[in-house]
Amino acid sequence: MIPAFALEEIRQIVGLAHLKTREKIMIEYGTDASRLASLPDAVVFPGNSRQVARILMLASKIGFPVIPRGAGTGMTGGAVPVQGGLVMAMSRFDRILAIDEDNLVARVEPGVITACLQEAVEAVGLFYPPDPASTRISTIGGNVAECAGGLRAVKYGVTRDYVLGLKVVLPTGDIFRTGVQTMKGVAGYDLTRLITGSEGTLAVITEITLRLIPRPVGRKTMVAFFLDVPSAVRTVSAIIRNRVIPTTLEFLDRMCIDCVRQEMGLDMPAEAMAMLLIEVDGDEMRVTQDGGIIEKVCQDQRAIRFKAAAGAEAADRLWEARRNVSPALFRLRPHKISEDVVVPRSRMPELSGFLESLTRRHGLPIAAFGHAGDGNIHVNIMLDRDAAGQVEAAEAVVKELFREVIRLGGTITGEHGIGVTKAPYLEMEISRPGIELMQRIKTAFDPKGILNPGKIFQ
Repeated sequence: MIPAFALEEIRQIVGLAHLKTREKIMIEYGTDASRLASLPDAVVFPGNSRQVARILMLASKIGFPVIPRGAGTGMTGGAVPVQGGLVMAMSRFDRILAIDEDNLVARVEPGVITACLQEAVEAVGLFYPPDPASTRISTIGGNVAECAGGLRAVKYGVTRDYVLGLKVVLPTGDIFRTGVQTMKGVAGYDLTRLITGSEGTLAVITEITLRLIPRPVGRKTMVAFFLDVPSAVRTVSAIIRNRVIPTTLEFLDRMCIDCVRQEMGLDMPAEAMAMLLIEVDGDEMRVTQDGGIIEKVCQDQRAIRFKAAAGAEAADRLWEARRNVSPALFRLRPHKISEDVVVPRSRMPELSGFLESLTRRHGLPIAAFGHAGDGNIHVNIMLDRDAAGQVEAAEAVVKELFREVIRLGGTITGEHGIGVTKAPYLEMEISRPGIELMQRIKTAFDPKGILNPGKIFQ
């Protein structure tokens, strides 16, 4: 519980309008896309780094939690105030500070919406590739905190590959910069990469320097349907073996196809059990050449239908359908547990077979979609939490899934992070000495343990 005198001091730091304690606001800021919920004591909206520093110094002195928050699109409870305290919403940090066309660099504040940055840099012929499914609502700061991936990661990488430097505030109140504003820089430990993906547990990010690249001039979007999942996932490896790296290479199983068909009214073969949504980009010659190779590979792998989108509008409709998959799955059951596992591409056929066995053994619909090009599959365990035995069955599915993914040489999370929901399983992947080292790093940054407690480590 934050003492009344501390709330008054925070109010004086940020101004009356920027500290909220009404229950309606607490409910809104006490949850995220994980649907976990826990009420904070207050929500603060700081406007600059100095305000952040003063609040963190106060929290360290008194001992109340501070939970940094972007847009609340995280899937593992990373923004949920599980121990109460103060939610620090970064929405006032919403400026694109600079787009440097000569050096291919952008400086932004953490509250900038990802899609807004993408539109701004594309307007001057540049490109910011990271493209999480939540791009229209997620913030750059949240993307950095979670090291977001997205649809284009197979070719362009993930958020950390574009973060050159950060301005951060430590829980002690110290403000400093990490990294560089150049393409090279190896002075000291790489604190930028350490903080990127740290899920708000080490520092509060107040400014981000991002690497940009030239915008590709052309793109081609294609869709292929298959009679079975193994054929689709084998096609993914076949495309890569033919030395084509698509911009995006997305997979949907039959459950996902059916849900999207109903949601979007798309023309899809009734007999299709799997779908690949593929895009290539580059100059016109490269796009044509890669598109032709992909079409031949799909035909060789017995796709029952292959079609290239006729223009930008048709392509955008396909990508809109892909982005709608996750919410559309609630047609199957009222609740879901969504896991973002990754396996080597060559082992995706084994993973798909294992998911089928899980469905048969536990009696729950398990829908799979995701970034097949990099082996990152979103496994959605659909359930009704009010139905007898379904929660227990879903928990058993998660444990078996993680064990199998580790056995296949994969990881239990490719994008969503650990947060709250995956914390019980972290030691399945990382040995105890590794976890203890991470805990010592956490203590070095945050000696009083006030920043986003209850996350990652149990």
